[in-house]
Amino acid sequence: MNHITLSVIKADVGGFVGHSGVHDELIEEAEDRLEAAVKEDILVDFHVTACGDDLQLVMTHRHGVDNPEVHRLAWETFEACTEVARRLKLYGAGQDLLADAFSGNVKGMGPGVAEMEFTERPSEPVLIFMADKTSAGAWNLPLYRIFADPFNTAGLVISPAMHDGFRFEVHDVKESKRVFFDTPEELYDLLVFIGAPGRYMVKAVYTKRGEIAAVSSTQRLSLIAGRYVGKDDPVCIVRSQGDFPAVGEVLEPFTMPHIVEGWMRGSHFGPLMPVPLYHATPSRFDGPPRVICLGFQIAGGRLVGPRDMFDDPGFDEARRLCNVIADHFRRHGPFEPHRLPMEEMEYTTLPQVMEKLGGRWEVIP
Repeated sequence: MNHITLSVIKADVGGFVGHSGVHDELIEEAEDRLEAAVKEDILVDFHVTACGDDLQLVMTHRHGVDNPEVHRLAWETFEACTEVARRLKLYGAGQDLLADAFSGNVKGMGPGVAEMEFTERPSEPVLIFMADKTSAGAWNLPLYRIFADPFNTAGLVISPAMHDGFRFEVHDVKESKRVFFDTPEELYDLLVFIGAPGRYMVKAVYTKRGEIAAVSSTQRLSLIAGRYVGKDDPVCIVRSQGDFPAVGEVLEPFTMPHIVEGWMRGSHFGPLMPVPLYHATPSRFDGPPRVICLGFQIAGGRLVGPRDMFDDPGFDEARRLCNVIADHFRRHGPFEPHRLPMEEMEYTTLPQVMEKLGGRWEVIP
């Protein structure tokens, strides 16, 4: 029974304090419910954690992706945690649950989802990235560097297993379309689109033989709700070693803090800071945006771990640089390029202010 499904499903169901963290009682509630699911043979194993104010459910099972039973388990777990959040009067209780009732799949209902199904190798290391105060396109640049940039991933040049390159699945989240690009052959075509991460997002990466290498959540909360209800706070799963980039190659892109959208009120650009789990509590201007990485070895479906992969002084310089960049952006106040451009503010609260002032505009004589 080496065929396994790894599902990471997350939601903000109540912040402690404000948008900075998740209360321990929510994690305990989720652990109790997933433990019961293991006993009922719904799950093989699980791990519950948090990044910022997002509750993260990491689950292994043998039911394949998009399984209604597993998705119902996640949804009902989030509902139960929402009730705990309301009792504790946590901020924004249940804010990512955008539907009144479960309809068979949590996609399109608010929670972020990344799932992959694969046959376990003799050694199966996986890295799970979780971000807070940013959007679903935040993985575009790291995934490009991991799987297509030889300056980052030496294995693309010197490893026979990776020398043929990888295939990228890119989603247009506004038009609900997808396209596939082979690298390195179509590298420039790929960059035409993924360089605009607000609309075009890397959903998955495969080997040229079709084996899954990475998958991310691409749910845009504002497009689902039609209004701003919080940032997407995406997750991403990456398999490592063997036919895939080494652990160090997967982590290397995060030594350069790239600029992402999100931060305060989902309306600002800022640097993505790689932090250990105990620093994944963004508070300065509700940020800067954070990313954590938990490493697991999967053995017979069991999650061996986690290891806190960014709890490493090798990322100290990236964190220092993040604070320098954050200082520079903050000094711009409400001006671009710190604040998002007007066309990106459509789903924030700014249009309500603009509508109130609309009658004061007059034609220039």
